[in-house]
Parts: sequence; C-alpha cells; structure tokens
Amino acid sequence: MALAEYHRLADLFEYPQEGYLERVNAARAFVVEEYPHAGHWLDTFVELLPKGELRDIQELYTRSFDVQAITTLDIGYVLFGEDYKRGEFLANIMREHRLVGNDCGAELGDHLPNLLRLLPQLEDTDLAEEIVQQILVPALRKMIGEFDGPLMAKKDANYKLHHKTLIEANEETRLVFLNVLHVLYDILESDFELKSQPLIEHSSDFLKSLHVELTLENPTGKLHLPTW
Repeated sequence: MALAEYHRLADLFEYPQEGYLERVNAARAFVVEEYPHAGHWLDTFVELLPKGELRDIQELYTRSFDVQAITTLDIGYVLFGEDYKRGEFLANIMREHRLVGNDCGAELGDHLPNLLRLLPQLEDTDLAEEIVQQILVPALRKMIGEFDGPLMAKKDANYKLHHKTLIEANEETRLVFLNVLHVLYDILESDFELKSQPLIEHSSDFLKSLHVELTLENPTGKLHLPTW
C-alpha cells in the first residue's frame, strides 16, 4: 500500500494548469512502479490527452467534471445530491481535514483530490477504510457509470447549450478522463481489498438535477433544454 503517494493521484484530478502534463507523468511513473496492473489506464490517458494547447485539456476536463458536465468531483454530491446527508458528511469530513491540517484550497472537503490527500494523513486506519469503502468506492462506481454512451449524448447536448466552443474530439478522446477514474478504482481495489461487485448501475439523478439547476439559471426560457 502506497498511501503516502496518493497526492500524485490527486494531481490527476486537479484542474489542468501549467505543469499538468509533468504531474501526470510523475503519477504515471508512480503507478507503473507500484500498481503495474493499473498502468495501462494511465498509458491510454497520456496517449489521448491533446498535445497542443493547454486549453484543449482544460475543456475536456470541464466537460468531464465541472458544471453541466458528465459528472462531478464533489463526492458528497455524487452520493447524496442536495440531500441534507451531504451537509452532514461535509461537516464531518471538514473536521478531519482540520485535525490533520489538510488545506482544501478553494474547494470543499468532499472534492476528490482533497479526499485523496486526506487519506494518507489519517492516523485512524479504520476511518480511512470507512472513507474508502463507504464513500469513495460507491461514488467512483457511480461516476464511471455516468460515462455511459446514451447519457453522454444527452449531457453533450446540454453542454453545448452553455458553451460557445466545443473542441472536436473522437469518442476515445471525449472519454479520456474516464481512464483516471479507472486508475483510481483499480488502486483502491488493490490497497483496500474491495469486495468484488459490479460497477453501480448509472442513474439519471445527476441529469435531473442539472435540468432543475439550468432552469433556475434561465427563467426566461430562452434556452430549450432536452427532456429527460
């Protein structure tokens, strides 16, 4: 188990800024050495990342994880949506961040990179196990399911309504960040001996929440949202 190096995995999920590719390659070297069975996912990720403008990588990231995107990196939202349980989870997880001095920056405590940086700092191994088994793994299964083909088509249509530019990308490139989700899942499975069970079946809850959110943002009705 190489928990101390989980910050390298967290780097994969940060918004791409200058030096992102260097951090990706550092994570790749770590994964190939410590978790060779998961290395092929990162090989594919590196191969498919746009090699030109940084903004192309940023747009693929935005389409994958930001508002009106395929999924979100806010794990509490993935699991609980706007339910009060997310608030309870955030309060509890923020306490753990504060206890170990883990700086969450501008993001909330349930942001995936923040959780990955928290895990190696926890002295309570039972708590780390609980966070992985009860929070991270179910969320990852759901997030991976959100990259399902039919759902992707609906989300792409929704995304185009809110963004003037959309880089042209083949199917593999559009799914590029799915590879890093698989990397993380395989590593957690290796480190925490997860029970063997299929990825959680996707639901339309996230799409429904987007529909409500965008309707509130556009009360004039000038944008016509797809019906789900």
